Amino acid sequence: MGFNGSVPGAARLHLVDGLLLAYIADRDNMNTATNQASRWLFPGRRAGQPARPDHLSALLREIGIPVAAARGAAIRQQLPELPAPVVADALGYHDKTTSRLLRETGGTWSRYAAGDHGRSPAGWTPRGTIDR
Repeated sequence: MGFNGSVPGAARLHLVDGLLLAYIADRDNMNTATNQASRWLFPGRRAGQPARPDHLSALLREIGIPVAAARGAAIRQQLPELPAPVVADALGYHDKTTSRLLRETGGTWSRYAAGDHGRSPAGWTPRGTIDR
């Protein structure tokens, strides 16, 4: 079964979910004293560290996945769904690059206020909350 679009989205998710769980159950590099309880999906050779990106890229190339094309496809898939600065931060791109790619793909996220949206500005009080 491939991912060529002929498989409905829910079935693809179920297939990927099964593959991910099988991988987690039998991850490489878990038998050393430094990694037995590693929380990383791809544990590295150093205690508490993930596998290095260049190592993961080499492994993907070995099984025939074109890494640069896959990275480009990942960002183009996320841009129509998320603000460009969020995608930039998550995938390690500069926000100007994601903004340019967004324009190229015809995305509609034209405005996004970056920053911590869980905090209120200093001195700001929501309406109706001031004690009288």
